[in-house]
Amino acid sequence: MQIIVRDNNVDQALRVLKKKLQREGIYRELKLRKHYEKPSEKRARQYAAAIRRAKKADRKRAEKDG
Repeated sequence: MQIIVRDNNVDQALRVLKKKLQREGIYRELKLRKHYEKPSEKRARQYAAAIRRAKKADRKRAEKDG
Protein backbone atom coordinates (compact mmCIF):
# COMPACT_ATOMS: atom_id res chain seq x y z
CA MET A 1 0.00 0.00 0.00
CA GLN A 2 1.37 3.37 -0.95
CA ILE A 3 0.27 6.83 0.18
CA ILE A 4 1.63 9.92 -1.56
CA VAL A 5 2.37 12.98 0.60
CA ARG A 6 1.63 16.15 -1.35
CA ASP A 7 2.94 19.59 -0.35
CA ASN A 8 4.37 18.19 2.93
CA ASN A 9 0.81 17.65 4.15
CA VAL A 10 1.43 14.64 6.39
CA ASP A 11 -1.86 15.04 8.26
CA GLN A 12 -3.90 14.54 5.11
CA ALA A 13 -1.72 11.59 4.07
CA LEU A 14 -2.34 9.96 7.48
CA ARG A 15 -6.08 10.52 7.06
CA VAL A 16 -5.98 8.84 3.65
CA LEU A 17 -3.95 5.93 5.06
CA LYS A 18 -6.38 5.39 7.94
CA LYS A 19 -9.34 5.45 5.54
CA LYS A 20 -7.68 2.86 3.28
CA LEU A 21 -6.85 0.62 6.25
CA GLN A 22 -10.40 0.83 7.52
CA ARG A 23 -11.85 0.09 4.07
CA GLU A 24 -9.71 -3.04 3.76
CA GLY A 25 -10.75 -4.25 7.22
CA ILE A 26 -7.31 -4.12 8.83
CA TYR A 27 -8.60 -2.54 12.05
CA ARG A 28 -11.34 -5.15 12.37
CA GLU A 29 -8.79 -7.91 11.81
CA LEU A 30 -6.48 -6.49 14.49
CA LYS A 31 -9.34 -6.24 16.96
CA LEU A 32 -10.33 -9.87 16.34
CA ARG A 33 -6.76 -11.15 16.68
CA LYS A 34 -6.01 -9.20 19.84
CA HIS A 35 -7.52 -11.94 22.01
CA TYR A 36 -8.21 -15.62 21.43
CA GLU A 37 -11.69 -16.36 20.21
CA LYS A 38 -13.19 -19.75 20.92
CA PRO A 39 -14.43 -21.61 17.84
CA SER A 40 -18.01 -21.54 19.16
CA GLU A 41 -17.79 -17.75 19.62
CA LYS A 42 -16.39 -17.39 16.12
CA ARG A 43 -19.27 -19.42 14.64
CA ALA A 44 -21.81 -17.37 16.59
CA ARG A 45 -20.24 -14.11 15.38
CA GLN A 46 -20.18 -15.29 11.78
CA TYR A 47 -23.79 -16.50 12.02
CA ALA A 48 -24.92 -13.14 13.42
CA ALA A 49 -23.05 -11.32 10.64
CA ALA A 50 -24.74 -13.51 8.03
CA ILE A 51 -28.15 -12.69 9.49
CA ARG A 52 -27.34 -8.97 9.43
CA ARG A 53 -26.23 -9.21 5.78
CA ALA A 54 -29.40 -11.11 4.82
CA LYS A 55 -31.67 -8.59 6.56
CA LYS A 56 -29.84 -5.71 4.91
CA ALA A 57 -30.21 -7.36 1.49
CA ASP A 58 -33.93 -7.90 2.15
CA ARG A 59 -34.37 -4.25 3.11
CA LYS A 60 -32.58 -3.09 -0.04
CA ARG A 61 -34.62 -5.45 -2.19
CA ALA A 62 -37.89 -4.27 -0.58
CA GLU A 63 -36.84 -0.63 -1.06
CA LYS A 64 -35.98 -1.27 -4.69
CA ASP A 65 -39.27 -3.05 -5.39
CA GLY A 66 -41.23 -0.27 -3.78
